[in-house]
Amino acid sequence: MDIFDRLKAAAAADWDSYVEHGFVRQMGDGSLPEGAFRTYLVQDYLFLIQFARAYALAAYKSRNLTDMRAAKAGLSAILDLEMDLHVRLCGRWGLSPEQLEAAPEHQATVAYTRFVLDCGVSGDLLDLHVALAPCIVGYAEIAARLKADLGPALEGHPYRDWIGEYAGEPYQQVARDARRHLDTLAARAMTEARFSELAALFGQASRLEADFWQMGLAAAE
Repeated sequence: MDIFDRLKAAAAADWDSYVEHGFVRQMGDGSLPEGAFRTYLVQDYLFLIQFARAYALAAYKSRNLTDMRAAKAGLSAILDLEMDLHVRLCGRWGLSPEQLEAAPEHQATVAYTRFVLDCGVSGDLLDLHVALAPCIVGYAEIAARLKADLGPALEGHPYRDWIGEYAGEPYQQVARDARRHLDTLAARAMTEARFSELAALFGQASRLEADFWQMGLAAAE
């Protein structure tokens, strides 16, 4: 069991509230209202801008080239992979990148992204990556599960682009790399006494992820 699985097990209820959220279930069965997905996607674009800052902070916090390269890879995945998906999907609604960037941040967006940045500023590199992990690895797990459940039905699915992107090999590799790097950091800096603090941090990040999904659902009510 790697450190990520240990954290998931220690914060199981919080993790389940995130990965089994109604937003995820509705996206999987195709019943998610387009308005909910659109609100989520615009906010997630703003979310990614702040996460890019978090990876830039990770580079600053790094004390060796391996950690710096890991931060660079995470930053590249956001700027060159995830944000392109959001621009492409939002373009179908006539939204330009400039309009996305100018959209006001929802409270749920501010809450999670600033929490992650605060973890990085006040803590060390391990704290920062634990706070990032539910998003980075969680999206990969959610999308892989949805893709497997849908099988051939994914082809005509209304959210096939989102599921396909995060279930695709490029992003799955990003998630695998994130898990390995988290293990490396834990081997270097974690004591068993510290694990409970990291598990609490992981649980809080998972709850904030669930709140982010809920924001999307609330927009369609």
